[in-house]
Amino acid sequence: MVAQYAAKTFDLGVERFEAAPGETIPVYNAARSVVDAMRHRGRIGETMALSALGRYLRRSGRGGVGELQFIARELNALSVIRPAVEAVLA
Repeated sequence: MVAQYAAKTFDLGVERFEAAPGETIPVYNAARSVVDAMRHRGRIGETMALSALGRYLRRSGRGGVGELQFIARELNALSVIRPAVEAVLA
């Protein structure tokens, strides 16, 4: 799957990962990856997107909701993330 992102949001949620000693690469963090999965759920499947959200919330707990909402707000995806988070946490 190929997706295009606006230049102003491309760096949102990027972390550095050490791929080899002294060699780092940029990767999206878990919250950004989940928001992107939910945004592209039509392409990757609703089940996979909700599974990613559920795993993220189990690992990060309610504390991770704030980061999801921040990224979703920046990507104009809050209307997708909010009801999904509420459903998973219910």
